[in-house]
Amino acid sequence: MSGIDDRRAGFKRYKEDVDRRGKPFFPYAMFHDTVMSLVVVCVIVALAVIWKWTAHHHGTDYSGWLGAVYTDKADPGTTSFVPRPDWYFFFLFYLLRIFKWPDSVILGTIGIPTIALVLLLALPFIDVRSERRLLRRPVALVAAVLVVLSMGVLTYKGATAKEPLASENLAAVQGWIVNEKLPAAAVPGAKIFASLPCLSCHTYVNAGSSNLGAPDLSSEGAKNKGIAFQIAHLKCPSCVHPGSPMPRFANLGEDNLRKLAIFLEASKGPK
Repeated sequence: MSGIDDRRAGFKRYKEDVDRRGKPFFPYAMFHDTVMSLVVVCVIVALAVIWKWTAHHHGTDYSGWLGAVYTDKADPGTTSFVPRPDWYFFFLFYLLRIFKWPDSVILGTIGIPTIALVLLLALPFIDVRSERRLLRRPVALVAAVLVVLSMGVLTYKGATAKEPLASENLAAVQGWIVNEKLPAAAVPGAKIFASLPCLSCHTYVNAGSSNLGAPDLSSEGAKNKGIAFQIAHLKCPSCVHPGSPMPRFANLGEDNLRKLAIFLEASKGPK
């Protein structure tokens, strides 16, 4: 008997067993799953409503029966906030630290997850054995354990990964002044640059990390773009360079933007 005939006979036995002892997946099990999913969604909505509508001000906090809605109001002009993903993306977040831009970031963010997803979708078509005992499926068991361990480790590493502190970047400003021979007028802008999350994507005199194709700014001033250009670019990067992923910094105010522009224009490269 060929493999196809064997599977057809097995499916026929399964249908006969369902007719004799149980119910098919569709529509019975699917209906139960749908009802349970609806119950879970209703519980989440109910908790959100309770959380929001029981909230009251307690000094500077705004909290309810289920905890704080928020503690500090959002500040669109903040210079110290470092965005982080939700916990279920921590594994991908940490892969970005392993696979650096631009050489291998595509492999880490698209290649590996896509390969894993394709293997997962192909698994039912590759492994067609009827054996279900784990001890008799060592390859599948080891693969599953390795996937769970790797996802767990990457998630933990992503959750505990430390970002460069603004204080550490500020400590590097004195070295920038010496290496770049920055004039006194550029020092306030250098401190603002160090306190912003600029070094999460850019590099400057061996500080920071290169991500998303962001250029090194150590010699930005050598390009002689001018103060006006730097201010316009900081206000709206995508307006100056369409498609730029750099965020806008218009909320910093004209005075801070000018200080930053003076610093960038004074950065002619290490001397």
